[in-house]
Amino acid sequence: MRVVIQRSKEAKVTVDGQVVGQIDRGLVLLVGITHDDTIEDAKYVADKIAGLRIFEDEAGKMNESIMQIGGQILSISQFTLYGDCRKGKRPSFIAAARPEQAQPLYDQFNDLLRAQGLQVETGVFGAMMDVSLTNWGPVTIVLDTKQ
Repeated sequence: MRVVIQRSKEAKVTVDGQVVGQIDRGLVLLVGITHDDTIEDAKYVADKIAGLRIFEDEAGKMNESIMQIGGQILSISQFTLYGDCRKGKRPSFIAAARPEQAQPLYDQFNDLLRAQGLQVETGVFGAMMDVSLTNWGPVTIVLDTKQ
C-alpha cells in the first residue's frame, strides 16, 4: 500500500463539476493499492497516519498529530501511484490492484481511520476526479508498506 500524505489548509474533490468531498485543515491522502496488500497493510498505514506528528505545536515544531489538532482527512483512491515508468514513455499500471480487490481494501482503510475518530471525506472510487488543495508548508510524505 502506498499513500502520499499532504498537509493541507483546505481541499476538495469534484466529479463532473460537483463537489463530492471537502475538508478544512487536515490531510489529503492519495491512496494506491497493489496486488498483495492486505488488511494488515491498511491497519498499519491508518495507525501511522492517525499518529503522524506533522503539525506544529505552539513552539512551531512538528509535534502534533491530526488527532491532536482536530483535523480532517480527504482520502482519494489513486491507482497511478503504482505506475511504472522504467520502460518506454507510457507508464505500466500492472502493479496496481484490480478494482474488485482495491475498492474493498480502500473502503476498509477509510473505515479504520473513521474508527479512530477522524472525519474522512472521499472521492468516488474509479472516477475521473479533480482534486484541489492548499498544501500547507508544503509538507508531503510518502508511506509505503513494502519499503
